[in-house]
Amino acid sequence: MAQYKAEQDDWLSVYLKYLLFVFNFFFWVGGAAVLALGVWTLVEKSGYLSVLASSTFAASTYILIFAGALVMVTGFLGFSAIIREDRSCLSTYFCLLLVIFLVELVAGVLAHMYYQRLSDELKQHLTRTLSENYGQPGAAAITTSVDRLQQDFKCCGSNSSADWQHSAYILSPEAEGRQVPDSCCKTVVVRCGQRAHPSNIYKVEGGCLTKLEQFLADHLLLMGAVGIGVACLQVSWGGDGRGLSRRAPSPSPLG
Repeated sequence: MAQYKAEQDDWLSVYLKYLLFVFNFFFWVGGAAVLALGVWTLVEKSGYLSVLASSTFAASTYILIFAGALVMVTGFLGFSAIIREDRSCLSTYFCLLLVIFLVELVAGVLAHMYYQRLSDELKQHLTRTLSENYGQPGAAAITTSVDRLQQDFKCCGSNSSADWQHSAYILSPEAEGRQVPDSCCKTVVVRCGQRAHPSNIYKVEGGCLTKLEQFLADHLLLMGAVGIGVACLQVSWGGDGRGLSRRAPSPSPLG
């Protein structure tokens, strides 16, 4: 009877060990997904940061990247702890899970909060940026961001190409007679902005405001959903994992 109970305990320990291993694998994959999303978002929108008044969007992205990297490192720690059946290492692992949950939750909440006020910020800031900052001394980053924005989204101006009529750059001698910046042109060549005909510039395609707003909103919703979703999954799986760690046997003297 004692031998049967020992064999049953051994079987249960092996089962729990592999179950915890599977949890950790999915946890590690989730971290890789969060990291990839953060890097992808940073690369995709890095050229538009200068036209945003708030740094909340960038902060959410950097937090997601940090959380994803921490998840992957913690995942390796989890694999080591499970294989070695080290209780102290498992305790550290689950403490890190709590830290990661909080970091990802903060990133998700920040992304959601910024999404709520994205439209108002863009309406106020983008038009002012185009009229006051574009092409001005010391504003090279803003100029580059606006040029990339107009070329990437095939748009011109904030609401329409007419917005450029009030731009300090267009009204200055540096514009050399341009009616819009060259980045408004469908085929960019030097001083192509002197001719503001629909066949030459993105005039009928509309302004950049709605297109940039939709682009950022899609990214923010995705960031918020992934950050909060992965964090909640970690809590539910982590609770089961802590129960498993308490059942995990101590390593034998021969092991």
